[in-house]
Formats: sequence, C-alpha cells, structure tokens
Amino acid sequence: MNKKPISFGKISFKTKSQEEGTKDASSSGFGTFGRTPIQEHKEIEEIAEDLESQHVHSVMGIKNFGKKAKNFNLQEMLEQARKTAQETSKKKLEDPKPAPETAQKEDLIGPPLPPTLTAKSQDSSDDDEDIIGPPVPPNLGDEKTKDEDSYDELSDSDDDEVSLEKRIPNSHEVEMHHGSKAVLGLAVDPSGARLATGSIDYEVSFWDFAGMDSSMRSFRTLQPCENHPIKALQYSSTGDSILVVSGSAQAKVLDRDGFEVLECVKGDQYITDMARTKGHTASLNSGCWHPHIREEFMTCSQDGTLRLWLTDNPKQHKAVIKPRQQGGLKTNPTACAFSKDGNTVACGCYDGSIQMWDHRKNYVNTTTLLRDAHQKQSEISSISFSYLGTYLASRGNDDRLKLWDLRNFKKPLNVFDNLFSRYEQTDCAFSPDDTMVFTGESLQRGQDVGRLLFFNTKTFDKVTSIDVTESHVIKAIWHAKLNQIFVGCGNGVVKCYYDKKTSLRGAKLCIVKTHRKKHSVEVVSTQQIITPHALPLFRQEKLRTSKKKMEKDRLDPVKSHRPDLPITSGQGGRVAASGSTLSSFVIRNLGLSKRVDDEQDPREAILKYAKEAEENPFWVAPAYKKTQPQPIFQNADEEGPSDPKKPKS
Repeated sequence: MNKKPISFGKISFKTKSQEEGTKDASSSGFGTFGRTPIQEHKEIEEIAEDLESQHVHSVMGIKNFGKKAKNFNLQEMLEQARKTAQETSKKKLEDPKPAPETAQKEDLIGPPLPPTLTAKSQDSSDDDEDIIGPPVPPNLGDEKTKDEDSYDELSDSDDDEVSLEKRIPNSHEVEMHHGSKAVLGLAVDPSGARLATGSIDYEVSFWDFAGMDSSMRSFRTLQPCENHPIKALQYSSTGDSILVVSGSAQAKVLDRDGFEVLECVKGDQYITDMARTKGHTASLNSGCWHPHIREEFMTCSQDGTLRLWLTDNPKQHKAVIKPRQQGGLKTNPTACAFSKDGNTVACGCYDGSIQMWDHRKNYVNTTTLLRDAHQKQSEISSISFSYLGTYLASRGNDDRLKLWDLRNFKKPLNVFDNLFSRYEQTDCAFSPDDTMVFTGESLQRGQDVGRLLFFNTKTFDKVTSIDVTESHVIKAIWHAKLNQIFVGCGNGVVKCYYDKKTSLRGAKLCIVKTHRKKHSVEVVSTQQIITPHALPLFRQEKLRTSKKKMEKDRLDPVKSHRPDLPITSGQGGRVAASGSTLSSFVIRNLGLSKRVDDEQDPREAILKYAKEAEENPFWVAPAYKKTQPQPIFQNADEEGPSDPKKPKS
C-alpha cells in the first residue's frame, strides 16, 4: 500500500503562477492534508526546474548556470537496437540467397569483408548474423603475416640455420688499437657506454664511445698494477667500478675514470694454511663480480684458493674456498664464475675438474663436482653460464669447448674439438638468446687468420666463423644491450662487430664523427671588454686575429724578449748596456769633470795624453824616472809579429 504523505507548513516562494492557482486556499495555518493531483512525472520535473530557476533569479540575479547535461535512457536505446536486429534477421530469412555485395552493404558498416569470409557466409548464414567487431584480415589461415615472420626470425628454430647466422651482428666492423701485445682483459660496462682493455704490456686503456671520433683513440691509459700483466677485467653490475686482476697477488678496483678505489691485502706467504691468512699469496688467475650484490667480487689464485671480497673491507677476505683434487691435495683454480642468479660459485681447476658451491651456505662441501671434465694438467681457461642458467660452457687448453646441461651434469651435451688455444685466458660465452655459443681460436702453424667460431646449442652444428685478424683471438664479448661483439686479439687490436639495423649506440656513435686535428693556439686571446668612454690609459686595443697580434708582438722588443744589440765601434764589442760592465761603472763613478764616452777606443783615449804626460810629468813618470827603461814601439813599416829570438837592445 502506498501511504499518502502529509505536508506540514510547506515553505515556498510565492510566484505569479502560484498566486493564480491558490487564490481560494487560505494563506494562514497549516496546508492541506493529502496530496494535490499531479498529471505526470515530467510535469513534476518541469515544475521543480522552474521553481529552482526562479529562486536563483531572485537571490543571485541570474536565471541558470549554462546548458544542462543531456540524459540518455539506456533501456530505450537497448530496446530500439533489439527491434532493429530482429527486423534485419527477418529480412534475411525472407530472402535466403541475397547477392554477396548487396548483403554486405546493407548489413555491415565499415570496410567490406575479405573474399574468404564471403565464401563461408554463403554456406552458413548463422555465422554471418553473429559477426561482431572489425573484419578478419584476408591472409589469416592461408599465409603468415609479417609480424609472425619477424617473430619466427627471432624465435628459436633449430632447423633454420640461416636465421641464426643473420642474428650475428657482423655486417660492419671497427678496429681499435690498444698496443702491440696481446689483449687479455676486455670489459664493457652494463650500459654499453665504455670499454676497458688490458694487455700483457701492463696497461689498461679506457674507451668512451660517446666522446670518441672516427680515429677511435682511448681517452686514458694507465698502469694500475705497475709491472704486472693484466689478466682479467670486469665492470660491476652497476658499472661504477671495474675489477682489475693482474699477475700480482693483489686485485684492485678502479672507478670509471681509472682512479684507484681499493687494493686487496696480500697474505702471508709463510703460512701453510691458506684459510689462516687474509689474502692471496701467489699470482692471480681470474676474477669476477657478483651479478646482484654490487660490493662483492671473487678472485682465484695460484695459491690454490678462491676468495670472496667486499669493497667495504679490502683488508680481509669475506670467505675462502679451497678446491681439492681426487686424493685430497689442493689444486689451483684457473677460472671462476658466478651463475646468473648469483647462487652458485663455480671454478675450473688445473686437474681438469669443474667444482661448484652454493653461495648461500658454507663452502666446505661442493654441491656439484665433476672430475675429468677436461684433460688433466691443462688449464680450464674459461667457464660461462647461460643467461637462462640451464647450460654451462667450458673452454680448456686441451683444444676443446664443451657444452654441459646443469640438470644432468655427468656427461657433456657436446664436445667441439680442434680449437687450438695458446693462452690461459681464451674465453667462451653464450649469445643473448642462448641459441649459440662462441669462442676464439689461436693461430696454428700454416694458419694466417685467427677466427671467432659460433656453434648452435641445440643441433651442435657450426653456424659460422668470422675471420678477425692475422693473430690469435683471445677474448670475445657479445653485449646484449648494444647487440655488438667485442674481440681482443693477440696483436693488440680490439675489434668491434655490429649490424647497422639491429645494433644500438656503442661503436655506431664514433664512426659518424669525423676526426679533426686540433690547432695549437700560441697566443691566448683575452675577453674583449668594450668601453667607449674609457681614459686612454685604460682603453683596450681592438680585438684582432691571432696572426696579426702575433706579428705585432714579434716587433715589440719587450714582448718578443729581443736581446741587446752589440755596439758597432770599438774592438770586441759588447752586449750589455753602458754602465752595466765593471769598467764603465768605475769610470761613471769616479766623479770626473768630463763625461767619458763608452763607445770610444780606450787605447786612443790614453794615447791622446801621451805627449802632454811626456813633457809635463807629474804623477807616474818622476817616481820611475831612474828605473824605467826606454820604451820601444813597433814601427808602422814593419808588418807581422816581431821575431822572439831577436836580441833586445
């Protein structure tokens, strides 16, 4: 039941329309009980709107606040759409075989359907009724679209060897010269902005791709470890520091510009237990950073230990790991690496074994141990984990590259033979998508060119080989962010391979910039200050070119530091000004009445008074009159020096 509302003293603003409608009603007391008959709901809304506008007009002086928003009735719209759909379906049922072109024009809005779908629409009319959304492309089901083709090129395809070869960015190359000796250390920072190279010549060179031009010169070269060859380099995960592993027992960490941050402590070589000393006691072999902990790194040495370090405390190692041979004796680790997740520490040893420990536990027992992974008494020069963490590649000096599956780490998946290696630092690595593994090859007798070899990790076939240079290929890095391959060679050459389409930045920034010789500026021009009303003492000269200013300064004896000119008269000449020699200084300070001319001949000046001194002797002559011999002078007729053997009269 609908209860009738009761209104008590309803407050309202009287208008003309209200006064006309309520003349009979009394204006005092309560209003009427019950409700007044109202025609429809729309009339109520109109009356309320009219009252509201009148109230606003009486209070504020304006009628309304702009246009009112439109109201849509969704139910009416849905009913109307349903009716139109029913009408169109009835028309189709009445006309069972309409022309395909006319049916599309009447029923569908937008682009026409492809011919493959029109054929299907003739067979099944129910499917045509339920078509919702844009039409399906014509090549669907028959041919692959361009996006699918490009995806197939990037996806794993075991049988398509051509696509694997296309993924290698080797269409263009750039050559950089570190020196004349073998490059053993090679590192690219994670962002791909800088490259660091280390060699047997004790030097580390830093290369900045954004600052280099086409001459490809390094911006800094230094010797961080004095007279020790550089064996390994690696940037940290953040790229702010670089680990330098040399032939000494102390590893160093440098910042991005090559300045030393820390140096690890050296251990006591007289202690037999390597766990009791704080650092390495023999030369280092390799080293690497932790992939996730930015202040932790690892080194391995000839003293038979791996040591974990923290940059906060270089005076003592964080942990020490001692790999053992089969009989329990120590063995030297020649290569070390962290897994990509950082939970596994792995090393390859001189006895041919690969040993692994869990980084989260103590390093007493190995989690994975494989004896005879490579030939005994030969170095395992490199071990590398795949990006997904399922594969492991190991490179040894037994001329072999082995591929391992970490889920079944008993037998290698494949062994790649006849890969000659002369260096203990020859490395191997995976491509960014783990479809290929690559390594360098040293020159054998009869070979002319060192090669970089790529192998398929699924079919184990050789994908391709790149002829790098006329020397050994030692180090190679495939940078995933730049999509460029950096190769260090035995003749001091560092090569960068890239693709013009798929590679980004890196060496592509340098080859665009032309090399310009710097002009040596001899005269540094000062800043010109224009003062038109300055006094002559403070007025500056007009700004001229450096050539004209240099010519003017050359004529100025003060600015060009011209020496004093020699005198023309007299004998011997002099360089100093008058008064600066001892004789001229004495003469000027005697207080003589007559001023002595410095340019006259002193002999002539003395002989000028010879006749007067002979006629009127006053000072010297009377004192030596009895003892002074008769002077004999050379006659003008005689030429040449007098005979010394002639008896004096």
